[in-house]
Amino acid sequence: MSSARAAVENLSFSEERKEFILNVLDPVLQKVVAEVIAKKPEQPTEHHLNICDLARTCATLDFMIDMLRKLSGVPETAPSTHLSLQQTNDVLKKKLMQMQSFLQDAASPGGAKPADEEEDDEQEEEEDDDEPDEPPPPPVNMSRQRASVSAEAYGSWNQKKPFDPPKYPKTEEQAERLRSILSRSFMFSALSPKDQAIVVLAMKEASFQPGERIIQEGDDGDFLCLIEAGNPECKKLINGEEKVVKKCAPGDVFGELALLYNARRAASVDATDQCVAWQLDRETFNYIVKDAASKQTGLHVPFLEKVGIFSLLDDYERSQLSDAMKSETYAKDEFVIRQGEEGHSFYVVEEGSLMVLKADDGSDPKE
Repeated sequence: MSSARAAVENLSFSEERKEFILNVLDPVLQKVVAEVIAKKPEQPTEHHLNICDLARTCATLDFMIDMLRKLSGVPETAPSTHLSLQQTNDVLKKKLMQMQSFLQDAASPGGAKPADEEEDDEQEEEEDDDEPDEPPPPPVNMSRQRASVSAEAYGSWNQKKPFDPPKYPKTEEQAERLRSILSRSFMFSALSPKDQAIVVLAMKEASFQPGERIIQEGDDGDFLCLIEAGNPECKKLINGEEKVVKKCAPGDVFGELALLYNARRAASVDATDQCVAWQLDRETFNYIVKDAASKQTGLHVPFLEKVGIFSLLDDYERSQLSDAMKSETYAKDEFVIRQGEEGHSFYVVEEGSLMVLKADDGSDPKE
């Protein structure tokens, strides 16, 4: 028999109270005594109170907390400095609702709040200062994925003005070379022949000497570059030191991210040899390239809604998928894919009809 049970058996209590002491009270007291012996606090009752506040899990502890408050002279009405799990959850929900409301207001055309609403918000913030410090919200996931291409919004607050793109004459050889490069680029693949001709004519030739900086990380971007000749290097500032993250080649495009997302330059680019590049200004990019991508999305999203495997996607997901799609045209009797080839693309038939042929054991293909 344990010493605790032996001591309890000698007490003139009912069996019910003895079982309560052994099964409920004794385990708690053992932990409290062990903690006090280990910490050796000058005021044991205050230390007991802190322990119980942190481990408040049952009615027995609540009862002990009240007793310890009386022993230590702490008023029963004194507010606890600790937030319960439910209180923390309520605080986080409140903050989340405030953030959602703020984002909705910021996204609307009249996003700015009236002065009287701002004063109300300030009063609420002052009242919040009287509340106990709240635990910080979980960090926002800052990992970035490439977002879809979106055109600038226009309306009564932002009138779309007539646009006259710049024109830089080129030889037919230069124009054909640029058209060939643009047709293979994701960003320019949605351009019609007319828009492609406008972009080619708007590109300005620029030359750079070895070691010359073409774009600077952190600067505002007002043009993108298509490399005609040379092998410039992309560099990023990592831990205070610039490091090469990519080596470019003729036909590559850089500087487009700043134009796509209205952001600052994500990297610097230096010429390593004599470099020739074609620059496209921001205004032409916004009016021609972004607008074409937006039109493509408007055409493809309704089409994707009718495709069975995409029917469960929402409009936003279909919009992202549309941005990654590229229209291809095939003549009659031309092969789209061949049996045995390695597959790199997924096809959805937008217009026309196809015939599927398969050959078994070296025989002629059959429908």
